[in-house]
Amino acid sequence: MNGLFDVSGKVACVTGASSGLGRRAATVLAQAGARVVGVARRAADLEAWRAEAGTDTACVSADLSDRAQLSEVAAQIAAPFGSPQILVHAAGINTRQVADQVTPEGWDITMTLNLTVPFFLSQAFVPAMRDQGWGRIITFASLQSERAFPGGIAYGASKGGISQLTRAMAEAWSRDGINANAIGPGFFPTELTAAVFGDDDRAARNAAQTCIGRNGNLDDIDGPLLFLSSDASRFVTGQVLMVDGGFTAK
Repeated sequence: MNGLFDVSGKVACVTGASSGLGRRAATVLAQAGARVVGVARRAADLEAWRAEAGTDTACVSADLSDRAQLSEVAAQIAAPFGSPQILVHAAGINTRQVADQVTPEGWDITMTLNLTVPFFLSQAFVPAMRDQGWGRIITFASLQSERAFPGGIAYGASKGGISQLTRAMAEAWSRDGINANAIGPGFFPTELTAAVFGDDDRAARNAAQTCIGRNGNLDDIDGPLLFLSSDASRFVTGQVLMVDGGFTAK
C-alpha cells in the first residue's frame, strides 16, 4: 500500500521553488526520494532551497515571464536528470490591482506567469511523458478560482483559467498516462500572503471562515501533493483539490 505514494527515482520539476508553497513542494518531493529541479528567478534563494533539500536536486534560475526563453528553460530543466515525469507549477504573481486600476502590464504578466507558462512548459514535456506512458502535471489553483476577492480581478481570472486549463490538459493527455490536476490552497503563510498574515484580525477572520477553524500550515500541502504526484492518483485527473480547510465549503 505504501508503494502507491512512492515517488522515489522519479524526476520532478517545481517552478516557484525559491519560496512559499513551491519551495515546500520541492522539498517534500526531494525528501520523498524524487530527483527535483527547482526553478525560480532568485538564484540565491534557489541555492538556499537546494542546501535545505539535500542530494539529487538541481536549480535553474530563469525569468519564466519571458516566453521566448521557455524552450531554453525546458532544456535546462531536463539537463540534470532527464525530462521530468512530475511537473509542479507553483510560480505565480498577484499584482492586487483593483478593477479600475488594472494596467495592461499588470494584466499581461499575471496571465503569463499564472496561466500561459503552466500550459507551454507542460506542452514541452508531454512528449517524453507520453513515451514513458506516465506523467503527473500539478497546477496551483486558488480560492479565487471559486470566489471573487477585492483587488483580485487579474489574479482571479488567471486562477479561474487554471481550473479550466487543468481539465483541458486532462482531456488532451490522460489517455497517454499523463494525469493533470490542481491544488487549490486556502490561506497559507507565504510571501504572497504576507499582508494577510501581518494583520491579526484579518487572519483570524479567514481562519473562522474555514470548517476546520484555522489557516493552513505549510506541511498541510504535503499529503495532497504526494497523492497527486504518485500512482495513488492514477484514476484522478482533471480535478481541482481544494486544500483550504473547508473555506470554500461554507
